[in-house]
Amino acid sequence: MRTLCASTLIAEIFVIGFAGLVAMKSDDLSVGTVWTVCGVAMALCLLLCGMITRPGGVQLGWALQIALVASGVVVPAMFALGAVFAALWWASVHYGRVIDQAKARWAEQAEARERSGEAPGQASGQAPGQASAEADAV
Repeated sequence: MRTLCASTLIAEIFVIGFAGLVAMKSDDLSVGTVWTVCGVAMALCLLLCGMITRPGGVQLGWALQIALVASGVVVPAMFALGAVFAALWWASVHYGRVIDQAKARWAEQAEARERSGEAPGQASGQAPGQASAEADAV
């Protein structure tokens, strides 16, 4: 999960930076305000990359996604981009957990095979020199 979520957050850093460039053109906002808000959001994305697996990390990521969509008030294109990144965030969290579970199962099976004395590619009940049908299919 960490890799997928971190990839999404790194991409968001660039999107936030480009949105800041667009927001600078607004007459209602000062340059200092735009870059303070963008800088804090970009720093939060970077910090969140390192703490995504800690308690509250995913929830903080969701808060960031909501803020990204809400930034569409200033830069209207961010409504669409924020929705796209919210979908990417959901996919990163969901499929990242699925991948983590599969990796844990694989590691558990490998450890069980190691404890039973089987070779890594050997299915249970096979002779040591006999190749498995699954290995041949790959």
